[in-house]
Amino acid sequence: MSHTTSTTAPTAVPAAAATPAPGGTGGSTEQRAKQAMRRLHRTEHRWAAAFIAAPVLGFLVFTLYPLGYALYASLTRWNGLTAPQFIGLENYTRLLSDPYFLQTLWNTAFYMIGIPIGLVLALLLAIALNRKIPGQTAFRTIYYVPVISSLAAIAIVWQFAYNGDFGLVNQVLAWFGIDGPDWLQNTATVKPAIILMAVWKGLGYSMLLYLAAIQSVPRSLYEAASLDGANGYQRFRSITLPMVRPVTFFLVVTNVIAGSQIFTEINIMTPTGGPEFSSASIVYYIVRQAFKYQQMGYATAMSVVLGLIVFVITLIQFRLNRRNSFSID
Repeated sequence: MSHTTSTTAPTAVPAAAATPAPGGTGGSTEQRAKQAMRRLHRTEHRWAAAFIAAPVLGFLVFTLYPLGYALYASLTRWNGLTAPQFIGLENYTRLLSDPYFLQTLWNTAFYMIGIPIGLVLALLLAIALNRKIPGQTAFRTIYYVPVISSLAAIAIVWQFAYNGDFGLVNQVLAWFGIDGPDWLQNTATVKPAIILMAVWKGLGYSMLLYLAAIQSVPRSLYEAASLDGANGYQRFRSITLPMVRPVTFFLVVTNVIAGSQIFTEINIMTPTGGPEFSSASIVYYIVRQAFKYQQMGYATAMSVVLGLIVFVITLIQFRLNRRNSFSID
């Protein structure tokens, strides 16, 4: 009896399947690395969006939305309590014929006279305090104290100082035989009196910035000018003034913006807006119309006009500063 044994021949394995493809394992590793990098990038993008969202939302909620609503409110008749009633450009046409608006706008522009006065005095003080004099640190501190003091407290102190009967200002003038007026109750003196107080209040801040700018001027410029025979005035005009120009530009812009919003001093020193409304600023009039007479729509229209005026003035200042800019290699 014969037995037949059947055997199955082994299947030939293709060479391509038996031998790993060159770089096969490396390719999958590279793919996993790319996927990990993509996940990392997505995580970074999410975190970046989260960090960016905070200031963007803050701008939208606290700046863009109030600005847009203010523009809408300026076109309405609104008392702040009931629903606004759309009236178009009626508030803006009313401004053109409102004598109090034009007067307060003029008063606000008049207060700007204190800006160049304060800058000149601050620059002179900075030059003086940059020299080695006895009590230099004490003088710097004394001039800066009003800057960090409460504006309301300072306004009250100056209100007493300007009193026509027992004020310190008139007492000092009496030593020289001068009979001083009642400063805050006289249409001719109320605005200059407030300007004097405002200049005194901000003098230390401007002086400090000018002092820092002067001390950052390279000494080699002054030495070279001295070797060329330049005197003190020529060095001041040709070196100091151009080098402190950026500080002057910054102070002018910020002072114009702050000066256009002057309110606290007037509200405390002349609560009724001064004699014949001669000391009332535009912001004082806006607050009065909004919260005393509940004319929120009209007050908002004045605020929009004031904002546009300040924006145009600031834009002009930036244009002029760009034209006068220079650099030192």
